[in-house]
Amino acid sequence: MIPYGKQEITQADIDAVVEVLKSDFLTQGPTVPKFERSVAEHVGATHAVAVNSATSALHIACAALGLGKDDWLWTSPVTFVASANCGLYCGAHVDFVDIDPRTYNLCPVALKAKLELAKQEKRLPKVVVAVHLCGQPCDMEAIGALAAEYGFRIIEDASHAIGGKYKGEFIGNSRYSDITVFSFHPVKIVTTAEGGMALTNDDRLAEKLNLLRSHGITRDPALMTCEPHGPWYYQQVDLGYNYRMTELQAALGVSQMQRLDDFVARRHELASRYDQLLGALPLTLPWQHPDSYSGLHLYVIRLQLAQTSLSHREVFEGLREQGIGVNLHYIPVHTQPYYKQMGFREDDFPNSMAYYREAISIPMFHGLTFEEQDRVVSVIEEILGNVK
Repeated sequence: MIPYGKQEITQADIDAVVEVLKSDFLTQGPTVPKFERSVAEHVGATHAVAVNSATSALHIACAALGLGKDDWLWTSPVTFVASANCGLYCGAHVDFVDIDPRTYNLCPVALKAKLELAKQEKRLPKVVVAVHLCGQPCDMEAIGALAAEYGFRIIEDASHAIGGKYKGEFIGNSRYSDITVFSFHPVKIVTTAEGGMALTNDDRLAEKLNLLRSHGITRDPALMTCEPHGPWYYQQVDLGYNYRMTELQAALGVSQMQRLDDFVARRHELASRYDQLLGALPLTLPWQHPDSYSGLHLYVIRLQLAQTSLSHREVFEGLREQGIGVNLHYIPVHTQPYYKQMGFREDDFPNSMAYYREAISIPMFHGLTFEEQDRVVSVIEEILGNVK
């Protein structure tokens, strides 16, 4: 089976983890700060706060921005559920904005229209989570301008996008947002086995994020309510969580970051080759906005179902039956039973549903060989050979 995504672990990665295993610190040592600096410096952010998952990073990002009861969080329906759930964790309401049919990201035009209506109804969002699907950034300049006009805060869910760029600058510098979140899950571009990170240029937000990831506890006298009782002293000054990243995870991350540019360049090489090899088939291939340089976490094809006698499911199952480990990113969140109970209907976001009915993620990872890629293309050609 050729998987849709796969981590690459080298001997250097293994050696870095073993070095930590032999050290005095398995957690709360020097390697997590080193990893944070490596990411922040690479993307041009002032602060980076590493946590145990991108879901945790989204949660504390919402909390740091003060999202709470009776507030609203808006995001894209085409994302993993965590991009929406983070609002519910804080007691807020969640709503969605339909996607742009070309980039599959949250559509700024749809966002503006929804904001105008929400302003009249006095239910403007406090936070908008802009998801960089597949690694391609949203139109952050347009979304940032709307934030300035309507007064909401922005979290970039860049779980797919480390190493990518927007308008020539690395995603993660938070130029148009308050906080950016990365994921280091095994199928992502860089892995720490599990892990995430929140990046910001705001000193106060960084201070809050640091507190929230570790029980709300501080050893900084400047944040305490009284003089420390001694060198052992700490205070819980907020209600936080145990979201810390381990030294082992961070060591793997530090090692992987050294190959980030190579990882993304290889993905672009593979994507360009897919574009050439699949161009004559009844497929819609990924479109890249000229302002973006995608991290290319995913390569999503869309079936032109009117041009084939096969259904979406038949193509998907046919690929898997022949050893191609395809997937679908994602089932629109508003169609999940938990969200349908809130009153969402499938036809609320037509572009998202059209995407879902046609999309298939085919193999895309750094270690994918040309021979394996040729096999993927051959199977797709064989299955789609049954054309009307």
